[in-house]
Amino acid sequence: MKRRVEGLVARLSDLGARPGDSRDERLRAAALVLASVLIALISVVWTSTYLAFGHLRSAAIPLLYQLVTVTGLVLLARTRRFDLFRTTQLVTMLVLPALLQASLGGFVASSGMFLWGIFVPLAALALFGVKKSLVWLAAFLGLLLVLAVLDPVLAHEPADLPRRVRVFFFVLNVVGATVSAYAMLAYFVDQRARVHRALELERERSERLLLNVLPQPIASRLKSETGVIAERHDSVSVLFADLVGFTQRALVMAPEDLVALLDRIFTAFDYRADAEGLEKIKTIGDAYMVAGGVPEARDGHVQAVARVALAMREDMASIAVETGESWLDVRIGIDTGPAVAGVIGRRKFSYDLWGDTVNTASRMQSHGRPGEIQVTPRVAAALGEGFVLHSTGLAEVKGKGPVEIFVLDGIRADVTPA
Repeated sequence: MKRRVEGLVARLSDLGARPGDSRDERLRAAALVLASVLIALISVVWTSTYLAFGHLRSAAIPLLYQLVTVTGLVLLARTRRFDLFRTTQLVTMLVLPALLQASLGGFVASSGMFLWGIFVPLAALALFGVKKSLVWLAAFLGLLLVLAVLDPVLAHEPADLPRRVRVFFFVLNVVGATVSAYAMLAYFVDQRARVHRALELERERSERLLLNVLPQPIASRLKSETGVIAERHDSVSVLFADLVGFTQRALVMAPEDLVALLDRIFTAFDYRADAEGLEKIKTIGDAYMVAGGVPEARDGHVQAVARVALAMREDMASIAVETGESWLDVRIGIDTGPAVAGVIGRRKFSYDLWGDTVNTASRMQSHGRPGEIQVTPRVAAALGEGFVLHSTGLAEVKGKGPVEIFVLDGIRADVTPA
């Protein structure tokens, strides 16, 4: 039974919906449709009662509202002209209670029938908002004033209804108008709350996606600033890792296997970077870039990057054994020094680093040998005694000339890492 009622409500609420309507527009239309149907059903009581006591003119007025509502719903289903349905309903709900009250002989004889008119400004408030609803509020108050002025004249010929009937209708008018307005507003508020919850979930999802692309401090600035986001950092550490032989292997691997393998490797690298509080900058094909000391300065970023590099090498060895891909290996290069960081792009944002430190780290990787972690003299000096390194001598590095190259072998067991 509950499902049937919910299904009926859903069908009625979809009568005025158009493909291009927003969620809010659909909600407003649904609220008025449901309220109109409810009032039309209550109108059956007035029509049948006034007919039973021989007041044909009074019985015709609520019957007219039922006909207007049914006709309006049919036209709404066919034309999707909610604006026409909305205006017709509001005018009918305002005028017909006034006419019915006049036909019955004023406020007392009609049991305050015009109480139903208060539904109109409340409905207009939900449908139009505060500013536009003021017109309907003024119309209601104006018509109420007119009825108050005419009440002594109308009361000369009151409808001959038993006192019990008048009391019953007074209660019905108070309760009916209140419940109908409450039902419409309750439906409107409840559905809007659901929409807001859905929007909040979508906002949180978008926030998570943004944080997957940008560091949290940068994402926060991007939401509040409209200009270029760029900063100069005096001390950062940059790591480049490249999968050895992956380009050639990709020629013979199935696409699904290729992507799955890359995902497994880079997910392991992400975990290592997160554990050390480093910032993943980007992946380029089968290359991976991570940095320490950005977007916010911190101590110990050189040591953190070195630990991640050693962990990456261990991960690659483990994955090679687990997957049977014995060819898997990695070259890693690290440098430390100043760099410029910032966000580029307008539709697709990218947080990136530029400068000599970035270029040199890339050269350390590209000039290295499989399985080695090559670092610059600056990195070797910054790491201190907590790590094991050895020099391989001078090497010609593109754009740098002769540079002494150091290889990071591991962490010194007898020294506590920084």
